[in-house]
Amino acid sequence: MRLREAGEDIPKPMVPIGSRPILWHLMKYYAHYGHTDFILCLGYRADAIKKFFLNYEETSSNDFVLTKGGREVELMNRDISDWRITFADTGVNANIGQRLMAVRQYLRGEEIFLANYADGLTDMHLPSVIQRFESAGKIANFVSVRPNLSFHAVSSGPDGRVSEIKPVMDTDLRINGGFFLFRREIFDYMRPGEELVQEPFDRLIKADQLLTHAHDGFTASMDTFKDKQHFDELYAKGRAPWEVWRNSSAIAGEIGLDAALPAAATAGPFGAGAAIKYGGGDFLTLVARRSPEPLTSPAQS
Repeated sequence: MRLREAGEDIPKPMVPIGSRPILWHLMKYYAHYGHTDFILCLGYRADAIKKFFLNYEETSSNDFVLTKGGREVELMNRDISDWRITFADTGVNANIGQRLMAVRQYLRGEEIFLANYADGLTDMHLPSVIQRFESAGKIANFVSVRPNLSFHAVSSGPDGRVSEIKPVMDTDLRINGGFFLFRREIFDYMRPGEELVQEPFDRLIKADQLLTHAHDGFTASMDTFKDKQHFDELYAKGRAPWEVWRNSSAIAGEIGLDAALPAAATAGPFGAGAAIKYGGGDFLTLVARRSPEPLTSPAQS
């Protein structure tokens, strides 16, 4: 309802940024780092997401040569030819935990997978996060970010006397950024009907099995039409920091970020899976696996 201006009856993951929906931008982010095997956990308006990929138009985001009056089109490059996408119906009214449980069968044999809310984008260097998670040996990890809000935080004593007022972004408060990493043991901490970040995460905390990765770079979610306008503005100006598949050094310089990344972070042994999860009015979960070598067609795994 908060995104009605973007189009009636459109599931949030399909709200466009430029010529492609936010879901595509997120999948492109994961694919850039080698994770190209996706499971979409579909609910509300699953048909819209299926039709987008079944009728995928490569010319919308790729250079091409048109000849013979349009009868022949030669693409200069392709977007998703190496993606493998499983479309799983997980129910219209299921919560996030239920959606993740519903695709458990598709994660057999996967030691590690990633998960995401599918309504947010980031410039975070994913291999660094994965390497840290692997080294820690814990079961679950989520990315925490500073809230992008205009609120002010108030500190006061028992008598009501105010000692400090400052923008919430200047405090130590962090919120769940919607990017997760899990080992397959996560399912041992889940029960039917439970929301993912409530009871299961409480059990993980008690077992000392939950980590968070603090990211202070770009992270934004699409919750309102104003958020969509912000994404559109960054994209239109060529300053979309989540487009890590483009010239990341130039983008980082424009927005004042450190473009240097640890060389060792790109050499981790991660070869398991990745899941991407979305929560909100339109529930969606994706699961992505990194293959040991690049895929040449959706049929290869």
